Amino acid sequence: MTASPPLRVTATPAALALIETLVAETGPILFHQSGGCCDGSSPMCYPRDDLIIGDQDVFLGEIGGHPFYIGRAQFEYWRHTQLIIDVVEGRGGMFSLENSRGVRFLTRSRIFTDAESAALEAQDAP
Repeated sequence: MTASPPLRVTATPAALALIETLVAETGPILFHQSGGCCDGSSPMCYPRDDLIIGDQDVFLGEIGGHPFYIGRAQFEYWRHTQLIIDVVEGRGGMFSLENSRGVRFLTRSRIFTDAESAALEAQDAP
């Protein structure tokens, strides 16, 4: 029997609370894991209609009911890890919705176990 695949992205209670606040103020949102340019490798939060998702973006899942994407090249490096979105004190990404709130989203991660990796591979197989 094959184990159920783990979630590729999850969120802490603090991140979920901030997501609720942002959605109440701006409406539907989405996340994109930044590849490290201007805002480092931060999870960026945008109004859902403000970012065009392209062929090179990989859907990882949802946090707080909102989609989370990562660029394909970066996904290839991080495919063996679960992303855990948290909130810490500090300034958010320049274009991310939490900017100027005194907190920012932060990506933590953990490596999948061998069993979790096998379940993800089975799920992704054609």
